[in-house]
Amino acid sequence: MENPIEEIKNRLDIVDVIGSYIKLQKAGINYRAVCPFHSEKRPSFFVSPTRQLWHCFGGCSIGGDMFKFVMKIEGVEFGDALRILAQKAGVELKRQSPEYAKLKSERERLYEICELASKFFEKQLQESKAGKEARAYLLNRGVTEDSLKKWRVGYAPDSWQSLSDFLHSRNYTGQEIEKAGLALSSEKGSLHDRFRGRIIFPIFDINSQPIGFGGRVFKDKDKNEVAKYVNTPQTILYDKSRVLYGLDKAKLEIRKNNFCILVEGYVDAIMASQAGTENVVATSGTALTPFQLKILKRYTENLHTCFDMDIAGDAATKRGIDLAQAQEFNVKVVVLPEGLDPADMVVKDPKEWAERVKDGKTIMDFYFETTFGKFDSQSSDGKREIAKALLPAVRKIPNRIVQSHWVNELARKLQVNPEDVEEELGKVKEDRSDKFGIEPEEEMNIPVKTRKELLEERLIVLFLKYPGQLESLPEEKLSNFSPEGKELASKLKKNPSLSQKELDSDLASWFNTIALMSEVEEIEEKDAIEDISYCLREVDSLELKNKLGEVSKELKKAQMENDSKKGEELLLKYQSIINKAK
Repeated sequence: MENPIEEIKNRLDIVDVIGSYIKLQKAGINYRAVCPFHSEKRPSFFVSPTRQLWHCFGGCSIGGDMFKFVMKIEGVEFGDALRILAQKAGVELKRQSPEYAKLKSERERLYEICELASKFFEKQLQESKAGKEARAYLLNRGVTEDSLKKWRVGYAPDSWQSLSDFLHSRNYTGQEIEKAGLALSSEKGSLHDRFRGRIIFPIFDINSQPIGFGGRVFKDKDKNEVAKYVNTPQTILYDKSRVLYGLDKAKLEIRKNNFCILVEGYVDAIMASQAGTENVVATSGTALTPFQLKILKRYTENLHTCFDMDIAGDAATKRGIDLAQAQEFNVKVVVLPEGLDPADMVVKDPKEWAERVKDGKTIMDFYFETTFGKFDSQSSDGKREIAKALLPAVRKIPNRIVQSHWVNELARKLQVNPEDVEEELGKVKEDRSDKFGIEPEEEMNIPVKTRKELLEERLIVLFLKYPGQLESLPEEKLSNFSPEGKELASKLKKNPSLSQKELDSDLASWFNTIALMSEVEEIEEKDAIEDISYCLREVDSLELKNKLGEVSKELKKAQMENDSKKGEELLLKYQSIINKAK
């Protein structure tokens, strides 16, 4: 029987796997992208379809196969990456197999609980009496049967332990159900369901796996008595700062249309998608976070927001938009008639909704239009209030050319000198609140290489690029290489078309990465020759320093022990090393 890992690799192409997460561009025989694991503007992340590996040649210097990529980008262990890729490949992981038992994790148990809970809620919506009422409410709001199925909308019975009892019957413990965010325990230790008497919207990860839930009341009597929404708390699977509702369904359309529509609620996203604008995601009522923006940047740099975007409005919303601008997103505002949200607009007129999305205003155009509409730009008080409202927004524009444009535009509309606006702009204090809430980069385990390792790596890259330079190189020039470097260089010298199959696993992995580095390297042969000479001299110099350092240590020890005979031998050895190097 074929190993499930190899079966997955045989069925999936690494370009398709990575391309489902980030935007890849063809670069010769390979693909390149901006690295999703560290901040950069110049693409240094490469994917090799021939070698089925990826590597970042920029700030983080990490790489590997498709499993390593999924582990890194999803933040999961190998067992979870195996499950994710097995599902993509249509490979069944047998529960009885040793591999499955060994790799099964706590996360996987929670995934199973969330999947079962979704099915439970879906069945309740379709078959229970109260569920049918909830279903009728949704259909009345304009949600279609197809959308209910597509988004797996469900209903939680208005009872204390319906879901918990169901999951217990499937052999999941109360602790596991609570860890999945689906139950709460009382002081006495009893368990009760978190979601009761609510329409349920499963929240999916990028691979369409349920990881959390949002519950909404729908009966009039409940709306005034309890919170309108109840959401899954922070769990091992669900982190609201890193999840965007509907991204699993929207990611391909976002890339295809090269912009993303941002709405606030679950129903807004469902209705917008139903109307044909499928490149839509919801923030689920929270402000945009750095992590969400980092995820969106894998697909597009263009955002169309459909929030309450009054410049003097919600501080959290403004902070999210400021953050998007600071990360150089192109932000536009979809302006709707007063009192309507996206779901209402779609029901009222789907065509007008699509037109308003298409005609989104730039964030600064929107700010200027709404602010000038509120104050009298002809009066001195009005000019002061307009400047007070708009200058902080202008101050936050990271691009100085764009910022200068809006300074001039404000001066023109206020009928004042641009120099005066510039002077007032200089008085506006920069918002230093973590640079608009930007959270520090996550710690990365970046491999640290010695200078000698880097020099050897560079030499082998150049030898692969121009094999003739290695063929004409005397064998003794490789004498100061590390054992691994010497072995690889010697094999390449004998066989320039060396393949990874001829190497042991550790050396093959290193060779694969170096071969990819050679493919993406852009250097003329005359420059490569100079580079090779320099690197060889440096390797020899480092080896010389290393040998002299070892002899110096021994000599110092001999002097401390008053061993004159050994001291004389070591002095001769020291001089011999220097003479050989001349």
